[in-house]
Amino acid sequence: MRTDVKVALVHYWLVGMRGGEKVLEVLCDLYPDADIFTLVCDPSAISEKLKRHRITTSFLQKIGGVRHYQKMLPLMPYALESFDLTGYDLIISSESGPAKGIIPGPDATHICFCHSPMRYIWDLYPQYRAAAGPITRSLMSLAAPSLRQWDVSTSHRVDHFIANSAYVAKRIERYYRRTAQVVHPPVNLARFAPLAPSEEPGDYYLCAGQITPYKKIEIAVEACARLGRRLVVIGAGSSPALKQLAGPTVEFLGAVDDASMTHHFAHCKALLFPGVEDFGIVPLEVMASGRPVIAYAKGGALETVVDGRTGLFFHEQTTEAMVDAIGRFEATAASFRSDLLHAHAGTFDTAVFKAKLAERIDSLLAIQQCPAV
Repeated sequence: MRTDVKVALVHYWLVGMRGGEKVLEVLCDLYPDADIFTLVCDPSAISEKLKRHRITTSFLQKIGGVRHYQKMLPLMPYALESFDLTGYDLIISSESGPAKGIIPGPDATHICFCHSPMRYIWDLYPQYRAAAGPITRSLMSLAAPSLRQWDVSTSHRVDHFIANSAYVAKRIERYYRRTAQVVHPPVNLARFAPLAPSEEPGDYYLCAGQITPYKKIEIAVEACARLGRRLVVIGAGSSPALKQLAGPTVEFLGAVDDASMTHHFAHCKALLFPGVEDFGIVPLEVMASGRPVIAYAKGGALETVVDGRTGLFFHEQTTEAMVDAIGRFEATAASFRSDLLHAHAGTFDTAVFKAKLAERIDSLLAIQQCPAV
């Protein structure tokens, strides 16, 4: 790993510790002297590892802070371009919001680790707009075209893209006309373990993660209600309409702590995963806990779930297809071995990710410094 470079890490916002922040932590391990630039930061919501670095926030921190940053999407390009990155040799932007839009110095190498192009202005724009209130919907209609233009134009400020999945790499190519190498993000295998051989899993299926429209949790809720199967739904954001679909066998726990989440990962029959994710850490965490995944066969799940070995796929995003998949799973549930599930998740472990990412960054820096003639 190169240590003779001055490094800036640019992350969209620091208001929690989800998948993107876990990647940022690995970048901090690789570059312990790096400075972090972010639109807004809530110090109480991030890890000690991140807080050990110098963190620079934008003017959005003062005018909206961590409570209202999402409402200031039209101002984010101005905020990112206000960062002074003079003197940095290497800039690594962590992109899911508009982080790549910084202005690098003329001699800097800018590598973007892209978790996803901004889904709320691209492929999921119709869903986000439909779910918004009248005022927000009008503002989105006005702001989205110029934000898309800005998003495409700033892709040319990036020297090299790294995508977190082949699915995201295809979207980078579609929207930005740029190629991207793939390095799958990490799962912390040490946090999860299968049940002991003497233990049996519970009698319930599981859905886990923040509940948003694109995750299609209603498919799992309707399927389990129809079959009379127990379903535990973990995550903030369940709407009254979603709860109305649920029968007496469906339980909504809301947000839970890490210990409760880990317990449910290991004790569920299987994870139900009806949405399309850019990558999806939760299925790997459940597999690391020794439990299989029943997933819609699209997006990142195709890169993490092995059909018939670590889970089952269904090929239509409908309740009927999930009902059929649950039936197929129950007929073959005994064939899924927890040790093989855990071992498969281990191929995505943090140590594996760190080694692959370091190698990829070094190779890209070598390309940048030794251009073809």
